[in-house]
Amino acid sequence: MKPSLFYPCLILTCVVMSVACKKSDSGGGPPTTPPEDTTVVTKPGRNVIAWVDARSNVFGTYGRLNDTTELKKVLDTLQQSGVTGLVIDVKGSTGYTMYPSAYTKQLTTLDGKSLPDGVDYVGYMIKEARKRSFKIYTSIVTMVEGDGNRQIGKVFDDPAFKQYESIVCDVNGNRVPVTSTGRNAFVNPAQPVVQERALNIVKEIVGKYDIDGMILDYARYTDIDADFSDFSKAQFIKFLQDKYNDADAANMKFPTDIVTTWKTSSGQVLPATTGKYYKKWLIYRTSVIHDFFKKARAAVKSVKPNVSFGVYVGAWYTTYYQVGVNWASQDYDPFNDQEIRFDWAYPGYNENGYAEQLDLLMTGNYFTQILLSENAATANLKYHWWSVEGSINGTKYITKNKMPLYASIDMGNVDWPNKGEISRAIKYILNNTSGGIMLFDVVHVYAPQYNRLKQPLWDAIKDGIKN
Repeated sequence: MKPSLFYPCLILTCVVMSVACKKSDSGGGPPTTPPEDTTVVTKPGRNVIAWVDARSNVFGTYGRLNDTTELKKVLDTLQQSGVTGLVIDVKGSTGYTMYPSAYTKQLTTLDGKSLPDGVDYVGYMIKEARKRSFKIYTSIVTMVEGDGNRQIGKVFDDPAFKQYESIVCDVNGNRVPVTSTGRNAFVNPAQPVVQERALNIVKEIVGKYDIDGMILDYARYTDIDADFSDFSKAQFIKFLQDKYNDADAANMKFPTDIVTTWKTSSGQVLPATTGKYYKKWLIYRTSVIHDFFKKARAAVKSVKPNVSFGVYVGAWYTTYYQVGVNWASQDYDPFNDQEIRFDWAYPGYNENGYAEQLDLLMTGNYFTQILLSENAATANLKYHWWSVEGSINGTKYITKNKMPLYASIDMGNVDWPNKGEISRAIKYILNNTSGGIMLFDVVHVYAPQYNRLKQPLWDAIKDGIKN
């Protein structure tokens, strides 16, 4: 997660990417097995789901899952530690899949590491996971079709598809392709061709594999600076005409009537001054994502009605409007909320909440502050989007508990002071969510080079799951 991902510049503490695991070039790998052999028995309803990022676990320097023997050892140890399920990343930021697909290339080699010849990684993972009675969820990086750093992927090797790359505004207001800014090749979620490709891959995965659920990751715009393409302009004008009877929409100054000037903050391009259409533009973008989610849910259910449909999002709802996503319930209206104020909200924003489309929700609660009482600044608050307790409270509040909630912790990229704090966060989440917990990412657990504590984290999981 790889889940991913966007962290707002308003976070003053060090928060890291929620999708790609950070890499390190130091040292060798630790033993796979934990220090004790006692298997943790997890009670029903206390689901512990480990995310398995493909790039880090299969192709990363210290990743072990390109070797079938090591893969089975990791799964055994996950089971012994009390993990009950996996989210298997099957389509990454390249736009390629980890299995043979009719719609895109299969990724078998990256950064000098390869999968064994003839092995369907996804099929093999699922088969071995089922032997251990794991629940299986697959995930895709939905609206990214090219690795900007490596210059590989669908956008880079298919000239006809490159036209769907997202167009962003730079700090001077120039409209440029997103890859020209050094980022991955996000595509425009409003484009029918982009949506069709994503839906075809979703249906292919659900039909091809024995899974319990399908999770969308990066099902969003790249950031607040996107998408300012001519296609989006035309669609936005029609949106204004249809929804607001705006006869003058066709005469708008684009994009300055949306964002007049830009600024940078911590490397992020943000609006400095906004135009008359800015808040309606925010609603338009959420309508694009909401309507896509309706299609994605229908696609999953058309193939296997019993497969759950879910999403990963960052838990910081207060700034998630920047990526065009409203993951709240339609019954929650941020414009009329007298308890929590959102200055970006506009009448009708709630209409594009997509919580009702979900069978489960995974949120990235990637903060080292667990309880509100542990910080004088938050001790008297109930909702606080930068702590575990506060963000869980906020999520329940805005989603109206429409679906099971799986809150998540980042095992390796944040500055946990010790393993005991990781265990305490796990325990808190398991006791305060309806679904359970998602652990990001398994590579952080077995490879100390990929976590800040520089030690294996198996016992942290075990201790957190224990009653």
